[in-house]
Amino acid sequence: MKKLLSLVLALFMVLSMTSVLAEGNAQVFWYNMSDVYLSSVREYLNAAFDSKGISYTDQDGGAVQATQTDQITTAIASGTDLLVVNIVETGADGISQNVVDSAKAADIPLVFFNRSISKEVVQSYDKATFVGTNYEDAGKMEGDMVGNYLLADYDKYDLNGDGVISYVMFKGDEANQEAIARTKYGVENADAILTAAGKPALKFYDEANAAKYLVDQAGTWSRQVAQDYMTTILAEYTVDNKNMVELVIANNDEMAIGAIQALQAMGFNNGEGTLTIPVFGVDATDDAKAMIADGFMAGTIKQDAEGMAEAIATVSANLIEGKDMYEGLNENFTVEEGWKVVIPYAEYTGE
Repeated sequence: MKKLLSLVLALFMVLSMTSVLAEGNAQVFWYNMSDVYLSSVREYLNAAFDSKGISYTDQDGGAVQATQTDQITTAIASGTDLLVVNIVETGADGISQNVVDSAKAADIPLVFFNRSISKEVVQSYDKATFVGTNYEDAGKMEGDMVGNYLLADYDKYDLNGDGVISYVMFKGDEANQEAIARTKYGVENADAILTAAGKPALKFYDEANAAKYLVDQAGTWSRQVAQDYMTTILAEYTVDNKNMVELVIANNDEMAIGAIQALQAMGFNNGEGTLTIPVFGVDATDDAKAMIADGFMAGTIKQDAEGMAEAIATVSANLIEGKDMYEGLNENFTVEEGWKVVIPYAEYTGE
């Protein structure tokens, strides 16, 4: 009798566990699967989908919107339970609105994530949502971190003793809203902290550059692009010439690391006993954390890859099952105005 009871209980537990699985299919569209931060999100998201019983297909847009648009059109025509979209182009509502309109016409739920989508676009479909960040916060937090870091030992970082810190800014994409905000606030917030303490604002190293940034023209936020830029800079702007770039601010960790690699090739940022130029990024990737631990990089802003994946998976399962899309979300995430799940940023300067 006890054995029979045990078998019944075991069967009940299996059935109970099975019943919580969403058992749907999701088509996931990535802006660029070679992006380092998004690779972390994808790893966590695939595991989260597996745990929820959601089958999925990952598709790579290769940073080309036309490619991604074709992929989405094909997926809708073929049939799927859910569209999960990391949009390529964020600068124009028309593209994302077309995705929403197509999903709505087919009655397929839609989750945008990571790359910013406007409130008006998302709210035009009651089965759509966005999972991401308040993207301006990353730039503001990076700027705050830069300003406070410099103030802690200002004269040390003013290599030529002219009283002003010269900098270079690496921008990941000309039209991307996150890149625009990080470029703007990464400097403005640092300047606000410095000037409030009686120090001058930062000075872009190249007075002939009216934009006051160097951009990845391909829009891929590339390590190699930043390394190439920095290598060129270091050929002319040197300690001996008293015009050395004294600070590096990058839109993401990959560009920050590219700059560090160029600096290291010239004998800087190699640890104790070498001159170290402060370098800041965004994402808190594993490579960036290692650079910070070794003293090669000053700091970064953590963008929670695991948290983003968890939120996407939770919302996705709810939509597939026809539940309230925000049911069961982690209490650390907030839902803004019923259309957006916000994953918080955090400063990272080491464990």
